[in-house]
Amino acid sequence: MTAADRDLVAALRGELAAIDPSRPCDREAERVGLGAGGRSWDPVVARLAVRLARRGRTDPVPEPATPAGAGAKRAVGTRPEPAAAGLSAVAGFDWDGRPEHCRMAWLRGIFLDRGSLSVANGRTHLEFVVTPVEAPILAARLGAAGMPASWRIRRRHGVVTWKSGMIVGTFLRRIGASPTLLEIEARQVSRTLRGELNRIINAESSNVRRSVAAAGRQLMAIESLEARGRLGEQPGVVRMVAAARREMPDATLSDLASRLAVHRSAVQRALDRLERVAVSEDEARPLA
Repeated sequence: MTAADRDLVAALRGELAAIDPSRPCDREAERVGLGAGGRSWDPVVARLAVRLARRGRTDPVPEPATPAGAGAKRAVGTRPEPAAAGLSAVAGFDWDGRPEHCRMAWLRGIFLDRGSLSVANGRTHLEFVVTPVEAPILAARLGAAGMPASWRIRRRHGVVTWKSGMIVGTFLRRIGASPTLLEIEARQVSRTLRGELNRIINAESSNVRRSVAAAGRQLMAIESLEARGRLGEQPGVVRMVAAARREMPDATLSDLASRLAVHRSAVQRALDRLERVAVSEDEARPLA
């Protein structure tokens, strides 16, 4: 990525880390998503972890939704401590028992702790690096949230990946990104448009070069046949096309057809005939 791309991704992470959830349950979910962390946190995420830890000391304990037929609730006044209990940030979160807003807060914590985003060359790539056991669990949860992701094992780590800019944009928007995400999407659209424009320009340049080369061959064929007195032997349409090509050396086949009020294919056949006859005349001419 360029320096500008890296700065934009850093701004996005800063924007997400600055979100201050109003619900205690969301703060607790994001805290679980961050996990024990600390191994590679940048200062922005480290400050978020400290803020969530401080708020967590006074927040009321969130009551998880109890599935139908489940047993007794967790004892009142006890607080889950996934990291302290040896559970991972993924396994330590009750995905099925939490509402949507808690799930998104948890995913925001997972992204800030385990996620990386690349927007180089107009391509979007987001991945989470987790343990091999966590990877299929996280991928399944993302799929259940309508954001299907692929996963694989890479160098003994689980990697959950998105390469679709649309899904990445949806994910970032759902976990709270807004102004910076708009800037990222605007840059991607701009790069895509520039790439498409360059493709069109290159294609048009190639077409122009081919047209110029073809017109040059046609003019040489016409001059060659006229010098040998063979041009007058050609059918009337061929002679008419030859005269028009001389008058309009830069014209396209469509321009010549419009000028002569004939079909474009008739112009193409006439010019092909002129080149073919001229070549056959050259091949039949004896060597000096």
